[in-house]
Amino acid sequence: MTLKSKKKIALVEKKIQEKLRNQAMDKGVTIKSPETVFLSKDTIYGKNVIINPYVVIGKKTKIGNNVEILSFTHIEDSILESAVRVGPFSRIRPGSYLMKGSKIGNFVETKKSKIGKNSKINHLSYIGDTTIGKNVNIGAGTITCNYDGTEKHQTKIEDDVFLGAGTMLIAPVMVGEGAKTGAGSVVTKDVDDFVTVVGNPAKIMDNA
Repeated sequence: MTLKSKKKIALVEKKIQEKLRNQAMDKGVTIKSPETVFLSKDTIYGKNVIINPYVVIGKKTKIGNNVEILSFTHIEDSILESAVRVGPFSRIRPGSYLMKGSKIGNFVETKKSKIGKNSKINHLSYIGDTTIGKNVNIGAGTITCNYDGTEKHQTKIEDDVFLGAGTMLIAPVMVGEGAKTGAGSVVTKDVDDFVTVVGNPAKIMDNA
């Protein structure tokens, strides 16, 4: 490919992006810095969507009402329900489903995961091949260890769970409703409902 043809491709893409941005804004989407945002033609937008500077929205994405996407976020092949807030510096990979009121914060990556209603992943976490219930708090630095070198495994986190900072979830594993993990816990076995586990490997906390 010649330098001239590369420049031509860039100019064509520039025109396509200008068209997509204008189409989105005509539908009521607020794009705060249009020239920094890159969109896809098949994106479905709800009402009152706000897109901040330096956002990329890839193919097969659906965005609900009252959603805000903060800067330096990349979203692809995912669904964002209403009242969702994403970013800054978030990567929403294919197969992510963010339910109503959920929040994905800075330096968080999700992949093939369902994030329940009003659940929050605020900082520095990787959530892959995971189902999260409602009202869950995922502490900073939490990792779902979903790959064993050969296969991917599932993690399930029930409603009202609180995961302490730095929790490692070694899939396949399940964390029961209302359970808690202490900071730095390494969860290798299923956690029962309404218990607190701590340590490496994580065990039920001794309240004595």
